[in-house]
Amino acid sequence: MRDKTQPNSAEPGDRLIRAGVIVFFVGAVATLVTVAPLFLDTTPFPTYMFGLSMLMGVGFLIAGAGVLQSVAAGRRKARSKTG
Repeated sequence: MRDKTQPNSAEPGDRLIRAGVIVFFVGAVATLVTVAPLFLDTTPFPTYMFGLSMLMGVGFLIAGAGVLQSVAAGRRKARSKTG
């Protein structure tokens, strides 16, 4: 099966997964920046940084939606081949 798949072919859900990973890492960096003043004993960052930290969860949900979309497309493809 791998010999028929193009190495750069985009399956359904791939873009959502990539976008989710990017949003997750932006949220992870924001979380590290937000938590750093607690350990460095400096003034805390503004409140909006805590909102940016929530991007970790949002990115996780986006990537999860992409995985579910990919699974659904794979199931549809498998059903069309068998029946």
